Amino acid sequence: MNLVLTADIGSTFTKLTAVDVDSARVIGSARSFTTIESNVMEGFEAAAKELRAQCGSLEFDRKVASSSAAGGLKMVAVGLVPDLTVQAARLAAANAGAKIQKTYAFELNRQEIEEIAGLRPDMILLCGGIDGGNKEVIIHNAEALVSSGLTCSVVVAGNKSANDRLRDIFKAYPGEALFCDNVMPAIGELNAAPAQKAIRDLFIKNIISAKGLDELAATLSTEIVPTPLAVFEAARLLSQGTKKTAGLGELMLYDVGGATTDVYSMSEGLPTRSNVFMRGLKQPFAKRTVEGDLGLRYSLASLAEAADVVNLADSLGIDQAEVENWLGVCRANPGWVPQNGCLEKRIDDAWAGAAVRLAAARHCGTIEAFFTVMGQAFAQTGKDLGGVEALIGTGGPIIN
Repeated sequence: MNLVLTADIGSTFTKLTAVDVDSARVIGSARSFTTIESNVMEGFEAAAKELRAQCGSLEFDRKVASSSAAGGLKMVAVGLVPDLTVQAARLAAANAGAKIQKTYAFELNRQEIEEIAGLRPDMILLCGGIDGGNKEVIIHNAEALVSSGLTCSVVVAGNKSANDRLRDIFKAYPGEALFCDNVMPAIGELNAAPAQKAIRDLFIKNIISAKGLDELAATLSTEIVPTPLAVFEAARLLSQGTKKTAGLGELMLYDVGGATTDVYSMSEGLPTRSNVFMRGLKQPFAKRTVEGDLGLRYSLASLAEAADVVNLADSLGIDQAEVENWLGVCRANPGWVPQNGCLEKRIDDAWAGAAVRLAAARHCGTIEAFFTVMGQAFAQTGKDLGGVEALIGTGGPIIN
């Protein structure tokens, strides 16, 4: 056997799976509550003990791990205009495995700087302007961030013509600033890879030890990666295949967790109807969106607000008080999982369904009608995913 141990240190649970790569077979899997407050190794060892009880003592050829503990990699994106550089920044950050807390456009004012400080992001992605275009906004925003008192890492990925000035500005910044190529070097052109690499490098360098994962990292064959990035690469591999196996083609993947609901699409998303024209930034084939207000535990209150408690209770044919009671249970104990067949399980499943529907609607593109001298036409913004037939679900609420 060629045994690999995979570990995912999630915001709610730590999951271990033993895989025989040669036979493409899962040998066993186990989980334990993630011990964020003390040391994540406690939860890891508890899951490892359960795995040994199932499979006996195993000698692993490799050990790999991902993590989204404590809600994952929190990031703020700052750009020039919402429809272009801010959208490019969001795509680059989300596809790198970050959780976008908020995005900002144009020149940052004092209130916005204070708001960013209150969000306490792990990282800021600063961009703006195509190469050779507007420099003033990104320079203003850099100066505002340097004088703000923030110390989180900053990835600078904007107009290259401003970089010399920006490097001088960030010499006074108490945190780390990493420069990379522009996320949007020309209008409508997305160049996400350099920013994604910078985000991942900073995650490995700074975030792992801050969350107590350095002890685990020392036992692994490779570096710990953000869980969403691991899922992103898995979705891409399932879509495109390998030299030995064919892929599934265009697909969507839904990952429902305790803190976020993530949606991935591996599709060009081109118009499937006639008389439809594309508008806005060209979408990448591989795309991820993160909905930080649609998790089933840590962000259940905001999910309840978005999905409407009354409607959910009516759909289940139960009293609203039953749903409110379950919300209270989850707030008091985020690790609580209801048993199959009970009312709480039905409520939990309904919340998971609501999270998937809302997150999918936000991920997909839109079509709007407009009129020309030739009659009615349609403008598509984002991806048309109506033709995607392969759907994959993951995350505890879907798996169970």
